[in-house]
Amino acid sequence: MQIQDLPYSDPGVADARSGPHLLWWLFRNQLGGQLKALLWGLVHFSAVCALPFCVGLAVEAAVKGSASGLFRTGGLLLLCGTCVAVGDTFLHRAAVTNWITAAARLQQLLARKAAHLGSALTRRVAAGEVVAVSTGDVEKIGWFVEAVSRFTAAALTVVLVCVALIVYQPALGVVVAVGLPLVALAVLPLLPRATRRADVQREKAGRATELASDTVAGLRVLRGIGGEELFLTRYRSASQEVRHAAVRSARMWSLISAIQVVVPGLLLIVVVWHGVQLARDGRVTVGELVTVYSAVMVLNYPMRHFEEIAMAFSFSRPSATRAARVLSLRRPTDTEGSEGSGTKGARAESAVTGGADTAEVPGGDLYDPLTGLVASAGRFTAVVCGDPDAAGELAARLGGHPAEPGPSVLLGGVALNDLPLDRARTAVLVQDKDPVLLSGSLRELLDVPASGAVRAEDALAAAQCEDVLDALAQASLDASDPMDTRVTERGRSLSGGQRQRLALARSLVTDPEVLVLDEPTSAVDSHTEARIAEGLRGLRSGRTTVVFTSSPLLLDRADSVVFLHEGTVAATGPHRELIATDPRYRSVVTRETEDEQDGSTRDGTTGLTGRLERDDKDALLGELDRLEEIEESA
Repeated sequence: MQIQDLPYSDPGVADARSGPHLLWWLFRNQLGGQLKALLWGLVHFSAVCALPFCVGLAVEAAVKGSASGLFRTGGLLLLCGTCVAVGDTFLHRAAVTNWITAAARLQQLLARKAAHLGSALTRRVAAGEVVAVSTGDVEKIGWFVEAVSRFTAAALTVVLVCVALIVYQPALGVVVAVGLPLVALAVLPLLPRATRRADVQREKAGRATELASDTVAGLRVLRGIGGEELFLTRYRSASQEVRHAAVRSARMWSLISAIQVVVPGLLLIVVVWHGVQLARDGRVTVGELVTVYSAVMVLNYPMRHFEEIAMAFSFSRPSATRAARVLSLRRPTDTEGSEGSGTKGARAESAVTGGADTAEVPGGDLYDPLTGLVASAGRFTAVVCGDPDAAGELAARLGGHPAEPGPSVLLGGVALNDLPLDRARTAVLVQDKDPVLLSGSLRELLDVPASGAVRAEDALAAAQCEDVLDALAQASLDASDPMDTRVTERGRSLSGGQRQRLALARSLVTDPEVLVLDEPTSAVDSHTEARIAEGLRGLRSGRTTVVFTSSPLLLDRADSVVFLHEGTVAATGPHRELIATDPRYRSVVTRETEDEQDGSTRDGTTGLTGRLERDDKDALLGELDRLEEIEESA
């Protein structure tokens, strides 16, 4: 696999049983690249370690006064130098390729897993952890995977040099062969402690990053309540904890590095002292002593890869564990045993990223057997639920993203859970109550998979986004076309109502067979809400639309209203009929208490007056919301 061939057409099904299993799986899937790096590593390290033998031959030739010997030695040095340069170049190329391709494979797997899980991912794993795994952890894992081949080449070279020294000069070669394993193993007792300190540092850094992200996301609220200094103090404290943890971790790694310098130095002293004694006794020549001395000096270079592989494994092991934890997550609708290759879960994930089924998207009534909810095909159905959390879970279930295992939602009699995910998500689109806007131009924001039947301009008009376009145009004076104006990260430069309306326009552009909206107008004033209701009804004519709301403005414009009580359908009918006949429905929609309802029943005049007062209050609140939105946009 070459870098220019990325991305993978199929990254495979990862072995996510544990972090080491995931590392081994990545290594096996790069076997060709690993063997190539191993080959070039052997060429490079062998050429480097052959230089001392050439120097020894040169010294022997100089002592004997052999011009031909010096000439041959010069040729050998030239050959070794060429092999060093060529081997190092292609080793670096192969190692970087292994690093990037391993990281790319893992990123594709994580992206496929995120697409497969949908909204269930952030319910089970913090969004910050997902970001950390797909960025920093991926890099650490790629580092270890590519370092394995270089370490293997270095280890084989050390073994070959030890054997060559024993054959070349047994008296000194045995000392080197015994001392080198001690050099390699000297740091092993310190690695567990160094790993623990590194884990603590990463944990504290993750907490500080999460705190910073939360502070930035809620900066407007913090300024409103005067909490900037409080959160700044918290972040300072968290950053200091990260600094102290980093210093403690660096101390341990610096100690390991010092040992990697001191122990080989001690071995060199022993070799020189013993070699001088042997030279005095005439058992070794000067050339042989220089050769062994130079070999021990040069061996420090491949021996440094022992420290690198220890560091790479220490950093990548927790990263691989976190990545395996994310990759091992399954949708509640996946069958047991979906962990293995070729299982239903793996096939479902593959269906998200490619291989779309050419069969038609099913149509018809949307039916939830768990609650008894029926959304008739081609009609505007409003759903009223007193529990917002239950409403969110039902909305997710209607889109094929159930939080818990259970009976599948049916679309035209077809179970969504039995459809490939790409078809199921084409048929039913769910917009939750907190939609996310990606950074980029407005044109890019609305460039989503769509039927092509709804123009972006029509969707923006239906969602009442005129003031949003004006606000974006004011913030981007260099854009002549409003569609080219830029939306900042998560739309933070916009008010809550503006972000909500842009998200609604994006959902309308897709024009799905079934559109499920969870509180799409909770952040807009009543006048805008009324216009959105009319626009939504007109643009979605002939399409199935399900809106979870308790707003009378939306409920009054729905073809049918379904009232859920304690998890099941309690009543169905027009809004005005339900509010007049069902006290439980009326209490949810109007927020009346039982005493207020009783008073309205006993005295119709009082009830009418109360309703008029509430209408005036709603109008006033709507006007205040509108003014607040104007202030925020300004």
